[in-house]
Amino acid sequence: MVAGEASGDLLAREVVEAIRQKTEDVEFAGIGGRELASVGIQSPFDISPLSILGFAEGIRAYGTVVKLADAAADAIVAFKPDAVVLVDSWGFMLRVAQRVRARAPEIKLIKLIGPQVWATRPGRAKTLAATVDYLLCMHDMEAPFYAPYGLPTTVIGNPALSRNTPGDGQKFRAARGIGSDDKVCLVLPGSRRSELVKVAPALIDAAKRVAASVSGIRIVISPAGNMADAFDAAFPDVSDWAEVLHAPEERYDAMAAANLALACSGTVTSELAMQGAPMIVAYRTGWLTWALARGLLYKKHHITLLNIVSDDQEIVPEFVQTKQKPELIADTAIRWLKDPKLLDSQKQAQNEALVRMQGEGHSSADIAADAILSVARGQAVLPQE
Repeated sequence: MVAGEASGDLLAREVVEAIRQKTEDVEFAGIGGRELASVGIQSPFDISPLSILGFAEGIRAYGTVVKLADAAADAIVAFKPDAVVLVDSWGFMLRVAQRVRARAPEIKLIKLIGPQVWATRPGRAKTLAATVDYLLCMHDMEAPFYAPYGLPTTVIGNPALSRNTPGDGQKFRAARGIGSDDKVCLVLPGSRRSELVKVAPALIDAAKRVAASVSGIRIVISPAGNMADAFDAAFPDVSDWAEVLHAPEERYDAMAAANLALACSGTVTSELAMQGAPMIVAYRTGWLTWALARGLLYKKHHITLLNIVSDDQEIVPEFVQTKQKPELIADTAIRWLKDPKLLDSQKQAQNEALVRMQGEGHSSADIAADAILSVARGQAVLPQE
């Protein structure tokens, strides 16, 4: 199992647990973070340098990415697995796959979560098909991109929706002396180091403006587990006016307790919607990345999946790039918090978008586990066969 970022680390852990429920005849090794470590899979090196964002940032980190890809390939080849599962993180995983394929072509390579070919750079479908043996993707709309290249594909659905673990908002509030009528604003500042630099400051500033304008509101900030120490170092004074949540097991409870969330774009937006938390999304990347995406690469008008599946309409407000200004985010947040009808309307709109995203049947991790075991046991029909 190879996971390069927080969301991939979580999914990798869930898939490991699902596989272990199906069979005891399996041995794991892995490269990842805290989630994989929690199920006994210790990474041979630190993956946090992979938490990069954008084209220009990627170029600057290229040397580090190559070194880590080499180290990952070394660890994989030494373990001699039947199959390798490469979770998300397109650029890094592609390099790992290419290195393993060149050195040990007998090892089956499985990509868990494909690149967003439906939104940008569809040519990556051909690249991936030439590099791995099997793809586990999230959406039905992805499979047709790979069909011309003969890459076997299984749709697993959105992992965030499969989790569907209801948070206990009342428990969260009671533990902190927050009344049922008191308002809670939750801030989710991102899971990458670059997001702590480019997105988190705007969200923190916006939340501070909300705290000054909405009487009695409680501000709760929940950094991703892999970014907790980095967040504390970057924002040492935030605990003076907000509560910083360091308990990952309370994350869903905090979402369920929130009247409103200010979130960095990413997997967390689907999780917030599942917990019934109205949200406002922010995002900013490097200007070169932005220019390339808007001018040449990205085919959608929005970046939040809830919006994309809603015919690319802005169901969730997005404050992206030049619009990512604390005062703009705060103005919308304050207006919503002072009008419960607006919050209810936002929650309803998000629920309708969720219906469009939800599939049927087993969990994403369970579907992925079945496919991975099939490939590892040589039961799946692969291109080279």
